[in-house]
Amino acid sequence: MTRKEFLANSTAGLAAAPALSSAQQSSGARPKNVLFLLSDQHQPLALSLLGNRHARTPNIDALARTGVRFSNAYCTNPVCTPSRASILTGLHTHNHRTWSNATPWPYEIKTMAHHFSRSGYISALIGKMHFVDAQTHGFDYRLDFNDWYQYLGPKTKLYADELGRANSGSGLPINDDLWRDSGDPWIGTRTLDDRKGSVHIGRPSLIAEKDHFDSFVARESVRFLRRFGKQHPFFLISSYLKPHDPFMPPARHAAMFQASDMELPATYGKVNLDQVPAEIRRRIERDAPNPEVQDPALARQRIAMYYGNIAHLDECIGQVMRTLRELDLEKDTIVLYSSDHGEMLGEHGLWHKFVFYDPSCGVPLIFRVPGLTQPGALCQANVSLVSLMATLLDLCGISVPSGLDGESLAPLLREPARPHSQPVFAEFALRSKSARYMLRDGDWKYTFWVNDTPELYHMAADPKEMNNLALDPAHRAKAEAMKAQLFAWHRPEELA
Repeated sequence: MTRKEFLANSTAGLAAAPALSSAQQSSGARPKNVLFLLSDQHQPLALSLLGNRHARTPNIDALARTGVRFSNAYCTNPVCTPSRASILTGLHTHNHRTWSNATPWPYEIKTMAHHFSRSGYISALIGKMHFVDAQTHGFDYRLDFNDWYQYLGPKTKLYADELGRANSGSGLPINDDLWRDSGDPWIGTRTLDDRKGSVHIGRPSLIAEKDHFDSFVARESVRFLRRFGKQHPFFLISSYLKPHDPFMPPARHAAMFQASDMELPATYGKVNLDQVPAEIRRRIERDAPNPEVQDPALARQRIAMYYGNIAHLDECIGQVMRTLRELDLEKDTIVLYSSDHGEMLGEHGLWHKFVFYDPSCGVPLIFRVPGLTQPGALCQANVSLVSLMATLLDLCGISVPSGLDGESLAPLLREPARPHSQPVFAEFALRSKSARYMLRDGDWKYTFWVNDTPELYHMAADPKEMNNLALDPAHRAKAEAMKAQLFAWHRPEELA
């Protein structure tokens, strides 16, 4: 199907969508609600449920114990805006054309919010989505960073100080166009600190806990549930910034973690620099946003403050989940938790995201579907967040438009151990000299770099991705076969 045909089908599907599905109309049943808890930059193994002694995630753990956890879930693009566009549209980056954090989402490509709204739901987005421009993309009810700034008033300067620079990934500005003509209005007014790069290594925040963005998102999500939860079927995305930068948790959460207690990852300082792409080597040798992480003590400080962010995030999620119970909405509400991408957090000596190693491209993914999912179930299949749109529409009895790149995960939710052999694809920095593409198929992962060294890992034998088999003559045939499979899915424009 061509892109033009998909867009025509998608628009036609919206126009023909009934207020309720025929099954819902005939049964007289209210549709299932959806509560999508979405974080930013949550490394997939940073859960106490998985034995991570630093992670304090009792509320996310509780959700996993009452639903299905996917242990091999991947984002489609390890950076905010393109990944979120895939989540909401069910398309990979080369199809939704949101190339980077600076690219507005194409208006004509409809999101799951459009489909839920046309099916009788009130659709709500509370928190971060990184839309880049002023489009609402189908949401009936929306609060974001700009509403938080209205709440903060003069205290917004504390946040501008913590960021230290313009950073749309952290929501200042939320829309690049607003500062494009006249520049950053905070220049000359910020209280600067001693950071060596563009991002602070991490410290306790000077913002009161109740005033943090994530606290605001939790409160407003609770307000939405109390106002609309009993009246209308709802599709609510409660979307948090943490644990994304700034790694400046509230003072109470920062005090829970000490740098001296943190261990550096087993792969820190252990990568064979002759085996990896040149870009990886450069980033290991010097992390431009955080040059301080070359000092192991400061690297531990950054890790400690990341876990402080996660602890605060988890408490905010717990607040929303408790409200769902108090309102007796649990039995009627699908709940899922995920993140737009992960965080390297020192693995391989790398920080932030942008790469296809599992700590960066992998994400936590947990579903609880009343009457369907088995408590505490584990699904080890390789799955992609591009499937979330098809999955949620399917679970709610809403027609799934043709032409999506992801298929519904409902069969895996019913039978988590069922065979599933679909490959997973991801992309980054498309239409640039640094473009790269990833294929995970079974136990194998292959990454093609347009202008750099390819990578091939056997994930069962080498889960830390330390032995690049693409350079081994004994595995040349496997690398070439996976490259051909990747190009059959999408041949990079840079090579066309």
